[in-house]
Amino acid sequence: MDVARLVELNAAYVRAIDNEKFEQWPKLFADPCLYKVTTAENVAKGYESGIMYADSRAMLEDRVSALREANIYERQRYRHVVGLPMVLNRKNGAASVETPFLIVRIMGDGTMALFATGCYHDKVATDGTGALKFVERIVVCDGARFDTLVAIPL
Repeated sequence: MDVARLVELNAAYVRAIDNEKFEQWPKLFADPCLYKVTTAENVAKGYESGIMYADSRAMLEDRVSALREANIYERQRYRHVVGLPMVLNRKNGAASVETPFLIVRIMGDGTMALFATGCYHDKVATDGTGALKFVERIVVCDGARFDTLVAIPL
């Protein structure tokens, strides 16, 4: 798998979130897919549960609908800084990839704070058109404490 294409996929992912174009976010995933936000501690202990979970593109789209229409949270947005992806292995047309991230949260009043750091654990494959899609994205956060609702996808 071409690392440049993985960089582009990650860039599209964070651009959709950081620019609040949330409706574009689910389109970067295969269907079915797995999206989960968890912690390094949960992964180390083998715990399956997470802070956020979806196992289909429809669930991701529902998450966006809830974000737009139902969730009530203090106005905020993110800015991602994403490292270079490392392809760990290739198997059956898919690649297992790890990519480090850092997320700064910007509140409505302009206050900025480090919100999360961690690593994306991905399984990426091409779809029928040759586009790369996330088959699986496990967001593994280094810390286990969040000082606010995790409303926006990481």
